Amino acid sequence: MSGELTDPTGAHDPALRPRNLDEYIGQRKIVDNLRVYIRAALARGEALDHMLLSGPPGLGKTSLAYIIAEELGVGIRTASGPTIERGGDLAAILTTLEPREVLFIDEIHRLPRAVEEVLYPALEDFEIDVVLGQGPGAQSVKLPLNRFTLVSATTRSGLLTQPLRARFGIHAT
Repeated sequence: MSGELTDPTGAHDPALRPRNLDEYIGQRKIVDNLRVYIRAALARGEALDHMLLSGPPGLGKTSLAYIIAEELGVGIRTASGPTIERGGDLAAILTTLEPREVLFIDEIHRLPRAVEEVLYPALEDFEIDVVLGQGPGAQSVKLPLNRFTLVSATTRSGLLTQPLRARFGIHAT
């Protein structure tokens, strides 16, 4: 017997994950609302409002993030809150996003507060503040970003700060 874990049901096989809202089972109210939000964003030719998915593990938050990108016809980039340690890490991700692309941050409740501060202007104004230089000669420059959709997931929504929570236009629990 090997030390390798196997899943005889194949439930963890990415090929078996739902690819679109029609294949997603459960969470009917959330799915119905998402259809409306996505149709509206597509009709306007704009990015979907930023979205916070919260709930216990195993309810399909990650699957929904991928489905949202698929339904919007855009790419998706993924990150985990604890792996984004510095504002520069987040800036590197944000500045390379394509127009209307989805950025999925799992475990957003574990995002460091200093990084959260970098995220605020990106979510509100689609720009980030970059400091060029050091000391008295340092200058702050606003760097424009492509309009994107942040989809975040958390199992601990109570740990999110109110300012961060307020920047999500769509909340699904």
